[in-house]
Amino acid sequence: MRFLGASETGRARLPAGGAGLRRALTSLTSRGSPGPCCVALCPAAPHRQRRPRLAIAFVPSALAALVVFAACSGGDTKTVTVRETVTRTATSSVPGESPALAVLYFLKDGKVAPTPRGVVADSEPDLATAAVEELVVGPEGDPELETAIPEATQPGSVEINGDLAIVQLTPELRDRAARAQVVYTLTAIPTVKRVSFGGGAAVGRRAFEQQTPAILVESPLPGEAVESGFEVTGTANTFEANFNYELKDATGKVLRKNFVTATSGSGTRGTFKFTVPYTIDHPQEGQLVVFELSAEDGSRINESEIALRLE
Repeated sequence: MRFLGASETGRARLPAGGAGLRRALTSLTSRGSPGPCCVALCPAAPHRQRRPRLAIAFVPSALAALVVFAACSGGDTKTVTVRETVTRTATSSVPGESPALAVLYFLKDGKVAPTPRGVVADSEPDLATAAVEELVVGPEGDPELETAIPEATQPGSVEINGDLAIVQLTPELRDRAARAQVVYTLTAIPTVKRVSFGGGAAVGRRAFEQQTPAILVESPLPGEAVESGFEVTGTANTFEANFNYELKDATGKVLRKNFVTATSGSGTRGTFKFTVPYTIDHPQEGQLVVFELSAEDGSRINESEIALRLE
């Protein structure tokens, strides 16, 4: 277990356990600071000023980490001391600035796909605004991810009113895939259920079924470190609500496989939750593969892979 240095490259690693990430996001709604943290410097913005950013690294429980980030508007470097506890709280030596985890939704094969990105935020509206800013910047480090949001899009403020997020973007997005990215990103914040673009009619995830993969794994996130018995959650719309999963080790060997039944399917999206026990003799990279078996010929369809770190 180690920290990701500012000069290192490669995929960032998240703390073990999807539940911890959910707690990290939820804690921000009560003005607590989420736990996932890192060591990294934020890159300069290509065409506009951006708030400080954080990359994400695996942080062992009960150990302190230093979070170093550079204000993108200048050369000053600020240092934040973060301590991860069982409740994933954090303390900051810079008033009003705390490390947070934003879950951004880009596109993979034309469908929304989540990816984590470290940001700095001290409130739920601040997290929402930072998430939209990063969404507009676009995917980074994963060639399989794309975005439908035009490069010229300028993000504005995001207002949170109960379960509604009101987002300002210039020019206003018209493409449904681009809107789906924004809606999914903002509704990843636990209290947000609906999104209004510029004060227009509110929409939720259900309005973007065509832009949602048949099997959407929302936890664990790509790059997350997991342990045996980790929980997998998400939504699915498959034939008779059934699909399969496999957990593979670094060599491609299947460590665990089973079938899953969501709460609904065959045209109606349902939710799912299952655990994955496994045994390995040393930590390594792995993959969670989810797929549906065709009712016509038994072949794999709607397959998706999530890269993980197996601890």
